[in-house]
Amino acid sequence: MENRRVMTNTEQKTVPSRVARAVNPAPNMPQENDDNCPLRDVLNRVGDKWSVLVVTELKGGRLRFSDLRRSIEGISQRMLTHTLRQLERDGLIERTVYPSVPVRVEYELTALGLTLNEPLAALAQWAENCRGAIQVARVAYDNAHRF
Repeated sequence: MENRRVMTNTEQKTVPSRVARAVNPAPNMPQENDDNCPLRDVLNRVGDKWSVLVVTELKGGRLRFSDLRRSIEGISQRMLTHTLRQLERDGLIERTVYPSVPVRVEYELTALGLTLNEPLAALAQWAENCRGAIQVARVAYDNAHRF
């Protein structure tokens, strides 16, 4: 293993290179937990499975929580609540509460949220077009990497 010299508290130590990178990462490179990386920040929201499905369901217009839950197979009430809160926090959806008994809550895409429709439609089209090729590649990979 390669060793590098790292200065810590004015004393010099020799540490393995993988530790040196953790102590003194490359400058100007976004780190895994760097909240200042705009691409990672956005992809963390719009790239997760549930957010994509919620935004896709809301492109048709305003929906109640129960309608969203029924239309998104496999999502739990807790996960839907969490996803909706995060999308609302990011300004992608708007939550409207109607004072009634029981309380009625509806969600709809904001102007910013509507801008996701085109890229998500393109991604869905790509997935549809390439699904067969991806499945063939997976089978070939699995066959080549059997133990």
